[in-house]
Amino acid sequence: MTDYVTVLTTTGTAEAAEALADSAVRARVAACAQIVGPITSVYRWEDEVQREQEWQVVFKTTAARYPALEAHIKAEHTYDVPEVIATPITAGSPAYLAWLAAETAVPQ
Repeated sequence: MTDYVTVLTTTGTAEAAEALADSAVRARVAACAQIVGPITSVYRWEDEVQREQEWQVVFKTTAARYPALEAHIKAEHTYDVPEVIATPITAGSPAYLAWLAAETAVPQ
């Protein structure tokens, strides 16, 4: 893994997306989160093809804080099996990445 990652999840409502984004940033497991939506998701669940309106949440965090963010998403999410996908950030503004690291540092 690289030093920094973006992490995606989706929620069923704008309110759930905002609550999840807010709680992750407050817990310092993510430096920030953007909410995109509504989007249309098509997926198979319990042997049926589903089509639902969802909101996507994109978090930025460090690779070191990813396990804590994943645990936070799973604990706070309303879905039985929430999407949690991490993508490495291979390059970025040094100032932005330093800010990201500072905002997700474990408080001493």
